[in-house]
Amino acid sequence: MPSGRNSRNRSRQILLWNAIGSGHDPDGWTREQKRTVSLTSRSTNMADIKALIRLATEARDTAHAPYSNHPVGVALVTDSGEIYTGCNVENAAYPLGSCAEQSAISAMVRGGGRAITELVVVGPSEEPCTPCGGCRQRIREFSTPDTVVHSCSSQRVLLTMTMDALLPHSFGPKNLNRR
Repeated sequence: MPSGRNSRNRSRQILLWNAIGSGHDPDGWTREQKRTVSLTSRSTNMADIKALIRLATEARDTAHAPYSNHPVGVALVTDSGEIYTGCNVENAAYPLGSCAEQSAISAMVRGGGRAITELVVVGPSEEPCTPCGGCRQRIREFSTPDTVVHSCSSQRVLLTMTMDALLPHSFGPKNLNRR
């Protein structure tokens, strides 16, 4: 499988892991199974973004959000072109719930990914659903200032920003004094 940023304009298979709270996505695959999705380019084009929105929407549709009624799904792309998805999973003890971004990042780390290049968030409405403060910091841990974050409906992009715009003057791994 081609990887890296030099694979522009080439069709390739991208590894997809589903990280969804219920353990199954709408197609019946288990969380631990892999499937491939053809995307045509490393850069964001209409085909790529539509595929990412579809995957984030599928994840959102499996969310466990009985308390807020605010299901969220995420699809993220790593620097090697792998895609990971996640959904929010609420808990009656509110602080114990997990955000969709957190779920997708956990799946990415479990799958060996360490760098996010692009992330799509799909909320329940036509209003942009941006990552919460905690998730902005979680995304920052695995991104660069130029990482692209899209807030989308299930049909289209509503808002696009870089990580630097989403969390300006952020604190990250490089701020720590490593000895």
